[in-house]
Amino acid sequence: MQIQFRLFLRGSVYYSEDCRTGRQTSLKTKDENEARQLVQARNSAANHPAFNRAMARSFLSVSDGLLETRTWQDVMNRFCDRENPATKARHERFIKSKPMVYLRGIKLLETNSDDFFHAIKIGTKSTINFLQTLHNDAFGVGWILAPIVHPKKWPKKSKGKRKAISEEQHKTLVASFKSEEWKRYLETLWHIGASQTDCANLQASNIDWEKMVLTYDRQKLKGRELPPASMAIGKSLGELLRKLPKEGPLFPHITTMNDRSRSCLMWKRSKRLNFEKGISLHSYRYSWAERAKKAGLSMRYAMAALGHNSKAVAETYAKGSHVICPSIEEDVKGN
Repeated sequence: MQIQFRLFLRGSVYYSEDCRTGRQTSLKTKDENEARQLVQARNSAANHPAFNRAMARSFLSVSDGLLETRTWQDVMNRFCDRENPATKARHERFIKSKPMVYLRGIKLLETNSDDFFHAIKIGTKSTINFLQTLHNDAFGVGWILAPIVHPKKWPKKSKGKRKAISEEQHKTLVASFKSEEWKRYLETLWHIGASQTDCANLQASNIDWEKMVLTYDRQKLKGRELPPASMAIGKSLGELLRKLPKEGPLFPHITTMNDRSRSCLMWKRSKRLNFEKGISLHSYRYSWAERAKKAGLSMRYAMAALGHNSKAVAETYAKGSHVICPSIEEDVKGN
């Protein structure tokens, strides 16, 4: 047997040295017999890698009988087991994609990094995010013994530029619709900055006319113990809400549409109006956050309105805003 690792003593602790690279590693033991067994195991692993992997599988299969038979389909099933219907539907759409069809029959213990890189190559921009989630989930529950792709070796994610819809674009978009329900839906999005689904699901019961407050639970945060999104009803928003149904859903037809249908309709309308790429219903959320920051609204209030529990997320939504400080001279004159 070829000797790749040799044993030596440094102080009172035993070390091993790789004869090929010269790298020295502490065995973290002072017992000579234990140290010799560790070095012998390393030399055995270096000379018979396939045999040692088989031995490892034999030992591990005793504690987990399904370890050798699990495929990525099992991980995908776990991945789709979500309480939030919107999240579950999105995940189920993803596992039907081409990269997942390629991976689903491969056994976890037989997967290598080339399998992941091929899946990324035939996928889309979002494939990397989903694959990392699947990989980390499988590793976290012990279904794979070690990371298949090192965290630093994953391809860099290309982030699309977030765009807010301008007031001019908003007015043009509203004018392009014949449906009064869609006009008022877009106006409501402009005033409250809700996500397209949260706005579509608004009910008359969400409005407290006595306190003049609009309150609703975020669909995305369903199941978490977080306060609802709340916003005071100003004059313009109040006038708009009074034109909507007095009971039941505020947007009876739009609430029956799924998020993909609303997004598709918005995409087609934006293309027809020659809007730049990236304008969507979610752009209303960015726009509200930017206008709130420019108006000097505190982060605490912005978080309450947007329904976020993280300052970092709220800051991200307001990233594109540009605040101009008023002149000190003008302020002095005013006083």
